[in-house]
Amino acid sequence: MATPADTSKAPTPRRRGNRGRTPSGKPNPIDVHVGARVRLRRTLLGLSQEKLGEALGLTFQQVQKYERGANRVGASRLFDLSRVLDVPVSFFFDDMSDDTKSQTPSLLLSGGLEESSVGFEHDPLTKRETLELVRAYYRIVDPAIRKRVYELAKALADTTPSK
Repeated sequence: MATPADTSKAPTPRRRGNRGRTPSGKPNPIDVHVGARVRLRRTLLGLSQEKLGEALGLTFQQVQKYERGANRVGASRLFDLSRVLDVPVSFFFDDMSDDTKSQTPSLLLSGGLEESSVGFEHDPLTKRETLELVRAYYRIVDPAIRKRVYELAKALADTTPSK
């Protein structure tokens, strides 16, 4: 009588990808950029992470991870974000530096590029102060006053010595 084939082979370990992270394990700079743009738009609209999460069917923790670049944003989620935040999908890639554009996961894996240390810490558009200033500016309902505030800010910037 024939015996069944031996099926007691050791299971093959599942190959776990790096999920688009850099060789050091940090989030990919492109994912960080997309997350920063999500945060920028959410903040400009005055939405909390919780409210954005509700609109997308997510928890605020998931929104936090997207904004930090810790979780990658898939195509369908990016489409949902563009609709909820009322921007085109291209908005999330606008103002991306050439250095960041070159940090694609495939090039990092192939060893074709060095990991960049350039981040968003120095980008004034990602600072809370900037976002609050822009929101306050757009709360000025009188266009003439808003224009005067704009002109004042430009004049002050021109008289301030650079660092």
